[in-house]
Amino acid sequence: MRLELLLPPLAALLATVLPPPAPAAGTATTWPLGTRPQVVRTWDPPATPYGAGHRGVDLAAPPGTPVRAVAPGRIAFAGRVAGRGVLSLELADTGTPPLRTTYEPVRATVEKGDRVEAGDEVGVLELPAAHCRTTSCLHWGLLRGKTYLNPLTLLPPWLLRGRPSRLLPMTGASPGLSPAHPAEPWRPPPP
Repeated sequence: MRLELLLPPLAALLATVLPPPAPAAGTATTWPLGTRPQVVRTWDPPATPYGAGHRGVDLAAPPGTPVRAVAPGRIAFAGRVAGRGVLSLELADTGTPPLRTTYEPVRATVEKGDRVEAGDEVGVLELPAAHCRTTSCLHWGLLRGKTYLNPLTLLPPWLLRGRPSRLLPMTGASPGLSPAHPAEPWRPPPP
């Protein structure tokens, strides 16, 4: 068999069994809601600094959901702005000026100056604001200085796709497998 025919299936197999690569500085290692949420409104940068657009992403979640730091850093702001709870996290080792993620509407469980690690709870999602229109959501933003960026760019591809696949043994008792639901033999993908 030709080597170029084997490389794509081999690469796909390795991607499912190797652990995800270590994140670069400033790369998120978790979603702000812990698990992969539904994105109800995407990044839509304005054409001009004061133009209409959406300077972040909205992630569906019910009020009371814990909000988590996506990467290590220091709390730059935790308070209320225009009646809404807002939290800003300055990400560690992300240059000058550093990257900052913002979360709203949240009731902060941390204070300005606190250091946090990726996955630490930093707040709790508050009741829906008019921003999310018909559903409850977390507005997640990203800035460098005064420039808004797409926060989804912080997430590594494996977090955007979901968890990597796991290979299960073909023999012996395995969780979720039984004679009624045996594992299917591996077949190469169609050409």
